Amino acid sequence: QVPLKPGRSLMDWIRLTKSGKDLTGLKGRLMEVTEDELAKHNKKEDCWICIRGFVYNVTPYMEYHPGGEDELMKAAGTDGTDLFDQVHRWVNYESMLKECLVGRMSAKPIAAPKVNISLHPCPFQHSSFIQKTSKFQNSSITKSSLKTSCLLENKCVSKMCFLNYFFSLLLLSYDWFQTDSLITIVIYTKQKGMNAELVIADCQDKRLRGEIIMDDHSYLVEVDLDHPVQEDMAVNIAEKVGKVEITLKKKDNIHWKMLGQPLESHNTFKKCTDRGLFYRKCKLVSKTEVTHDTKLFCLMLPKSTHLHVPKGRHVYLKQIIAGTEIVKPYTPVLPFLPLNFKEPSHHEGARIYLMIKIYSCGLFTQALDHLQIGDYVSVSNPEGNFKKTQIQTSEDVFLLAAGTGFTPMVKLLDFALSEVSCLRTLKLIFFNKTEDDILWRNQLEELALKDKRFEVQFILSQPTKGWLGKQGKISSSLLSEFVKRSKKDSKVLICICGPAPFTEQGVQYLKDLGYSQEEIHAFTA
Repeated sequence: QVPLKPGRSLMDWIRLTKSGKDLTGLKGRLMEVTEDELAKHNKKEDCWICIRGFVYNVTPYMEYHPGGEDELMKAAGTDGTDLFDQVHRWVNYESMLKECLVGRMSAKPIAAPKVNISLHPCPFQHSSFIQKTSKFQNSSITKSSLKTSCLLENKCVSKMCFLNYFFSLLLLSYDWFQTDSLITIVIYTKQKGMNAELVIADCQDKRLRGEIIMDDHSYLVEVDLDHPVQEDMAVNIAEKVGKVEITLKKKDNIHWKMLGQPLESHNTFKKCTDRGLFYRKCKLVSKTEVTHDTKLFCLMLPKSTHLHVPKGRHVYLKQIIAGTEIVKPYTPVLPFLPLNFKEPSHHEGARIYLMIKIYSCGLFTQALDHLQIGDYVSVSNPEGNFKKTQIQTSEDVFLLAAGTGFTPMVKLLDFALSEVSCLRTLKLIFFNKTEDDILWRNQLEELALKDKRFEVQFILSQPTKGWLGKQGKISSSLLSEFVKRSKKDSKVLICICGPAPFTEQGVQYLKDLGYSQEEIHAFTA
């Protein structure tokens, strides 16, 4: 983020969009935009950007963009969809930029690709393949969807990566059965090691949604149920065979003739990033002070939701503020740092704890702070790319955190100390402005005394005269002092999180010190 001029806050932008001012320059007229026309509007004083087929005049938004004008200019006069998805796919741009809509991109004729079948044989065209897969014709994975899935970038592909994808499709299926009072949906994944973090299930009104995460893809069962069900939902997972059971209680003890009507994304297997964010409303059950400007929010999931946020992953909170949908990312923490290194099971899956800094001029965090106990806030499915396998084989783990960049480190601390058997050293280098800003200082110091593998180093940029510890900001010399392998060839993982400049500088310093990209994980959202 970059500092914005006075009068250029999010609330100021919302006021401008509701002022009735013509932000497109087209006097309310929508137009069809060609590529040539779009390309003409590529300057700061005249900037159009295309996102998912719709063109926006972002010129008036330039001074309000938290990432700065330069970030917007990267997509000026072009299709910025990919860039947008890389940086903040979660932002509801349709709501934020609705008054800047110029129109839709005109369709461009696409020539049919010439494919040499003899050079790129498609496995679905072979008669022996059709015979072998004909038994799947009426199963939950249809032959037509399999044929569609083989077209990648308009080419017929038979590479190993595609075969893995294809066999995943063949193995996945679902079924359902009923008793007088229960409906049970069974999803067969055939994946060993299936666990609670890989299953996300929600039942809202009559809409059932069950998602199975498989690396960076997911399989989705999504139906509008034939009859109402009660709030309670149970999820059972047979880890060794990869079977997932979702059990619902009927509202009325009647016989169902069918499970329900399939929704648009039902029975699909696709990249997680290609699915839209799904939200459920969670109740605020407690709000406690951590420091002078940071609070710990406890949100209770609905009874009809099964959700375990994996370590190192974040969720998005969504609120409607002044008629505009605002979304922000936060990483769940534990309710406290357990000194026995075991996360209490009764917290997992039932509640989400979020440590949030309340900014005096922050529209979103001020709205959060004004929530009363019993109010609701929308929480998304988990996002992120951290995998716990990154830490499971590490002997030396270093966590570099600035301010609330500490939040993804909380569960990593607990996991490393309790489950990483090869761990030798775990060091947290925690950057803050003042002593009063240090989150959970007493708990961290107590943990360092209890476990010899763990060390915490507090570094302040604006210390008082009485501060005896380290002071300064992140630098190459400071990192060279604290980030050291316990032995020459030890396996290292360095995690870093904080404001964007802190993270970017830190990653560069670490690379300059000889650490590889594979040894560094930067948390960004």
